[in-house]
Amino acid sequence: MRDTRIVDFLAELADRAPAPGGGATAALHAAQAAALLGMVARYTTGEKYASHAETVVAAIAETDTLRARSLRLAEEDAAAFTAVTDAYRLPKGEERSAAIARALAGAAEPPARVVEAAKRVIELCEVLLPISNRNVVTDVAAAAEAARAALTTARVNVEVNLSGIKDERVREQLNHRVSGVDAAVARADWVTAEVREEIKS
Repeated sequence: MRDTRIVDFLAELADRAPAPGGGATAALHAAQAAALLGMVARYTTGEKYASHAETVVAAIAETDTLRARSLRLAEEDAAAFTAVTDAYRLPKGEERSAAIARALAGAAEPPARVVEAAKRVIELCEVLLPISNRNVVTDVAAAAEAARAALTTARVNVEVNLSGIKDERVREQLNHRVSGVDAAVARADWVTAEVREEIKS
């Protein structure tokens, strides 16, 4: 996926095929959010921002890591969903049911990890917002909004798999991992509201 042209990826996304789908787009939202924030951090360097250099350098490194991780998760999501469709093609019986449950648990894992990545991007938005180069402050909001989309899209892609997962412990863990999405979305909304208020003045 990482070597696919955007036009080709969108054609694949629009095709009548199980993957890539919503889970992959959630991960790409997170990757774009991290990339935007990395750009903001790179514009927040030099003598004018020397007092924040340590924070900015750390943000650059972390957003690069989050971008790469999210791109991997997009690829993992597509592979995991393919495993689900393969499991449904097995002959009916206990073995098929068990295979489907395992595949659904596997398919829920990439979007659950996207939620974690997107939450961290929003935390970094909050860190960079007050100190960033004001010429790119709208990109902090853009990053927050992309992370917001990643959160809500990833959550629904976790939830859609839950009913088919037989292991109660796995279901509880997945529910716990997405339980903070609403709070993180509210924080993303706050970042955007702060930026909008600033650019109005």
